Amino acid sequence: MYAAAHRPYCEQMGAYEELVEEATSASFSGWDFSWLGYRAVSADLSWSYDRLARAALEQATGVLDVDTGGGELLASLAPLPAATIATEGYEPNVPLARCRLYSLGVDVRQHPTGDPFPVEDGAVDLVLNRHGRLDAAELARVLRTDGVLVTQQVGSRNDADLNEALGAAPVMLPDANTCEGAVNALREHGFEILEAAEEWPEFVFLDVGAIVFHLRAIPWQIPDFDVDNYEPALRALDQRMRTNGPFVAHNHRYLIRARLR
Repeated sequence: MYAAAHRPYCEQMGAYEELVEEATSASFSGWDFSWLGYRAVSADLSWSYDRLARAALEQATGVLDVDTGGGELLASLAPLPAATIATEGYEPNVPLARCRLYSLGVDVRQHPTGDPFPVEDGAVDLVLNRHGRLDAAELARVLRTDGVLVTQQVGSRNDADLNEALGAAPVMLPDANTCEGAVNALREHGFEILEAAEEWPEFVFLDVGAIVFHLRAIPWQIPDFDVDNYEPALRALDQRMRTNGPFVAHNHRYLIRARLR
């Protein structure tokens, strides 16, 4: 199916050099992947994090959004409770999030990696966390009794196909970050698990430029990624895609809804 749909695009695809130059020149800020457009498409998950977050917000009075990026997703969930806090660890994203979320009354706080949440004990009754750090002890500290966590996480097998195709070392061991491990950690800190699911949806790249942009945007996938150092592997992958069709990787996602007891 992907190969057939790819043929018309492949016929008008630019040369390798053009695709790479386009991808390396593209700007990226916050958590905005709109540049990719149709060139990289992820299959749907069986759940909708947005829908679950909106439903939880209806009952919340104090909210913490963990690792909000540029605030793009949180802003899309408005209206928000008056007592909403967003944290962000990547310093360049903090002013972007503050600008975007200011009119919604959100208190954006910088959160350096490894530090406790800059939030008081028992300050919130809902924690939203899409692809942010998941620290069970800290979540138990900031949530009130009967407070709810809604999180979607990126597992340790995420896009491992890309690393393999480019000859890069895996980011981490395959079972280092899984739904089962996260569930066990949350239970140890007093959480009741309301829902847990784990899936590996296809992530389809139409050209090598989309792959380059993606790896620039998420540098932790291949920490030493550089188009010059990886040129032979990128050119080989480019030729493979022109001959065989889109490159299909697999995301690794899991969802947990939990209540603090």
